[in-house]
Amino acid sequence: MEQPVLRQPLTTRHYPTNGTTLTMGATIAKRIKAGSRYVHSPAMEDPLLARVVLMVLCFGFIGLFLLLPLVAVFFEAFRKGAGVYLATFQDSAARHAVFLTLTVALIAVPLNTVFGLASAWAITKFQFKGKQILITLIDLPFAVSPVISGLVFVVIFASHGWAHPLLENSVAGLAGGLPILGQNLAAWFAEHQAVLAQGFWGFLYHEWRIQILFAVPGLVLATCFVTFPFVAREIIPLMQAQGNHEEQAAISLGAGGWQTLWRVTLPNIKWALLHGVILCNARAMGEFGAVSVVSGHIRGQTNTIPLQIEILYNEYLFASSFALASLLAFLALVTIVVKAVLESLTRADIEES
Repeated sequence: MEQPVLRQPLTTRHYPTNGTTLTMGATIAKRIKAGSRYVHSPAMEDPLLARVVLMVLCFGFIGLFLLLPLVAVFFEAFRKGAGVYLATFQDSAARHAVFLTLTVALIAVPLNTVFGLASAWAITKFQFKGKQILITLIDLPFAVSPVISGLVFVVIFASHGWAHPLLENSVAGLAGGLPILGQNLAAWFAEHQAVLAQGFWGFLYHEWRIQILFAVPGLVLATCFVTFPFVAREIIPLMQAQGNHEEQAAISLGAGGWQTLWRVTLPNIKWALLHGVILCNARAMGEFGAVSVVSGHIRGQTNTIPLQIEILYNEYLFASSFALASLLAFLALVTIVVKAVLESLTRADIEES
């Protein structure tokens, strides 16, 4: 390959054999296409001192404020031995906290996934008034303190709240108001009230009221409020960059709406969607402020893992507190590993395409 004269201004390169002169961008493109290496220039390098200072600053900050506390959590959890560590999880309150945390995450994450897909589809595929307002509102949980979001649900669903009259006698009222079979359904609920109230969903039938605060629905609502931007914010920029061309091509070839969604849209955004779901799940399991306000801190009933950790720590049960904290930290590490794997798969997918 013909090599250009090296001592040229940075913006142009002159090729003496054919008399052509290319701009710097065209020269770089030509070299990339030919597989050649760039001409080394000291001016293109970052100052060594700046690189060293920035790298030391970054690694020092991460080590001091992230890695060191994480190592301290696992050290304190196992300091009194594996027996004490495992005994923490034999406590019924601790096991219920783990179960409740996973339950809330299993309900909140799919809800936010559906909302994220719907909002991303509406924002990127349609033109409508108020689109910018919708985008701004999606970011609202990032700006609002989780404690404030919990207090909002207290204002709405507490005994003096706006929605409390609607929740009173709601099951019987809804069943009795249905046409034809309404009265029969109300009678069936009355007959089986005692049995239904003893099951997992008994909170729905307890005293014929739908219990929101100090129960699972309140925890789910608070968690959904705090975590709903994660999925939407991951896929909206990607769908905006991809545009509508492939969907329009699929529709022009006779594909229906669901076929376009399953065979065109979802495959294109699958890695970003999974990335958002993982971040949403991590935040849902570790949420403290919002669920603390709406939970009531009822041990063995409404305490998630973060709330149980706080209670144990305040009772000076440090080994049990750090044992539960290590479980939460382990789940966070698993999330980071899965996130890194997804990012690697995304890069490989982009390179193949």
